[in-house]
Amino acid sequence: MSHQRWMRYALNRALQAGERGEVPVGAVIVVGNDLIAEGYNEPIGGHDPTAHAEIVAIRRAAQQVGNYRLPPGATLYVTIEPCQMCVGAMVHARVSHLVYGAPEPKAGAVESAMRALEHPALNHRVEVTGGVLEEECRDVIQRFFAGRRDEKRGES
Repeated sequence: MSHQRWMRYALNRALQAGERGEVPVGAVIVVGNDLIAEGYNEPIGGHDPTAHAEIVAIRRAAQQVGNYRLPPGATLYVTIEPCQMCVGAMVHARVSHLVYGAPEPKAGAVESAMRALEHPALNHRVEVTGGVLEEECRDVIQRFFAGRRDEKRGES
């Protein structure tokens, strides 16, 4: 399957998050051509600061495969560049390949704000492909926050 196909799937999960008032980030985990898990941001509704889309998908994938380490070849697709917490989870789960959509200039821990996956002490390396459907992924986030700003203006 193509990176674009799975990123569109992740974008649909992001839209679900946005409908629930969460920051619209979606993630899916694929092994071979098989979807093994999906998730979207849930920290607000779940009262869980760790419930980022990537973490939710990794937790579900680990349950699905019955192991805290994902199978070789597991690819995580996420609409926005992961933060440092999510990068750490990917390393511990042994994600083989990260594919993300838009960069996250303030908190992106892959290429933007820091390069956490390049730390020499890491015992696992993750292949990275960025910029897949970047414009669409960025648009989802920008529309969400523009709507939030409009709501706040209306309250003034």
